[in-house]
Amino acid sequence: MGAISGKEFIERIDRLNPNIWLDGKKIEGRISEHPAFKGIIKSKASLYDLQHDPLLHRKLTYLSPETGEPIGLSYLQPKTHEDLLNRRTMMEIWANHTHGMMGRSPDYMNSVIMAFASSAAILEGRENCFPENIRSLYNRAKENDLSFTHTFITPQVNRSQLNIDFSKEPIAARVIDHNEKGIIVKGARLLATQGGLTDEVLVYSAGGVYMDADAYAFSIPSNTKGLKFICRESFVGGDSAYNSPLSSQYEEMDTILVFDHVLVPWDCVFFYNNVEAANEFISLSSFHNYATHQAVTRQIAKTEFVLGVAGLLVETINVSSYQHIQEKLSEIIIGLETMKALLIKSEVEAEIDEWGYLRPNMAPLQTATNIFPRIYPRFSEIIQLVGASGMVTLPTEEDFKSAIKPDLDQYLQGASRTAEDRVKIFRLAWELTMSSFGTRQTQYERYFFGDPIRLSSLLYKSYPIDEYTKMVSDFLNIT
Repeated sequence: MGAISGKEFIERIDRLNPNIWLDGKKIEGRISEHPAFKGIIKSKASLYDLQHDPLLHRKLTYLSPETGEPIGLSYLQPKTHEDLLNRRTMMEIWANHTHGMMGRSPDYMNSVIMAFASSAAILEGRENCFPENIRSLYNRAKENDLSFTHTFITPQVNRSQLNIDFSKEPIAARVIDHNEKGIIVKGARLLATQGGLTDEVLVYSAGGVYMDADAYAFSIPSNTKGLKFICRESFVGGDSAYNSPLSSQYEEMDTILVFDHVLVPWDCVFFYNNVEAANEFISLSSFHNYATHQAVTRQIAKTEFVLGVAGLLVETINVSSYQHIQEKLSEIIIGLETMKALLIKSEVEAEIDEWGYLRPNMAPLQTATNIFPRIYPRFSEIIQLVGASGMVTLPTEEDFKSAIKPDLDQYLQGASRTAEDRVKIFRLAWELTMSSFGTRQTQYERYFFGDPIRLSSLLYKSYPIDEYTKMVSDFLNIT
């Protein structure tokens, strides 16, 4: 099959019929037509369609060595700098197409699956580990252009530093049994973005594991018996691209996953009942290298969009001559250029790993993941400050179609825009930074790779500070 089209993606998701709950009701019928999901599904479909665009398909796909079919380039295991740059070009095209708003565009999880397969040898010979299943999933995913969501997070019942769940009925999903068919999982997992809207869900114990029952990894179809997706409130503001230019297209639902005695077949299991594997695999693998490379590429596209929104606001109300405005937009420019430089540095300093794959350097990527959670909320604040009171009183598309249109045209015009265009720009700025969709975006970027303090600690522990302390010690001639 190879790279699919948007139509094929939608048809496949509709056929799945997963167990999704929203507002206390089970979703019935075509999920692609549901008001809460149709926008994001259509946007994802448009990404798949780009793979067949005559002007873009060579930048978005490569030919499968096994079948000769075109494969999505985010599945490519890079062995050269050209491979790495080709992957980034592909991810840039998709990120720019969605303005960086789709945190879980398919290339993110494709990169994760590719990274796991590239590092599967880590699990060779270990008890209860099945690296062949990871490689099999990778081959099946790339040949069928599968889409994935994932969940690494357990319920926040007790966030103390050492919390071992001894409850009689599992809260965090855990392996409660196994038989000749597979492992049995019961409990819950959090924050599967686009849960139920993908072919499969990757479930992984991402470190900090103390008990065998919590040490597992697998991928299963989204319609697996006993698997339930519980949605948060939808942040879609409506169908109107004027009123809700972002949420109507890019609202990614977040879900709680409930496993009610879910049978995970043996050929879907990567490992189980192995604490060492659960704590080591994700850190020793190339997961962080490739997942972060994709994420930073997307965040750069998002920052470019934010800068464009801020620039339009400035132009529309003619405030570019104020130095405080220039200083605020310069903050966004500095953030943008810093992120770009770190991404390029990670590629220039990429190194071949022991299995022959070229990994982007983690130090600049880790630096980027420490910077962005701090600067993105500031970007939102800058847009709010530039827009000022103009962000508060905003008519709708329907108002401009009513008898009050002459009043709006007269009193809401901008220095360089008609009232209708001025409001359209301000509504975009409002939805990006002040709506439920926008504030979710801010929180999402704050915690994209986890707790910012923990990320800082990981950077400190992994960075070669000793090289610099030795340099100073040598200068002082001390030991």
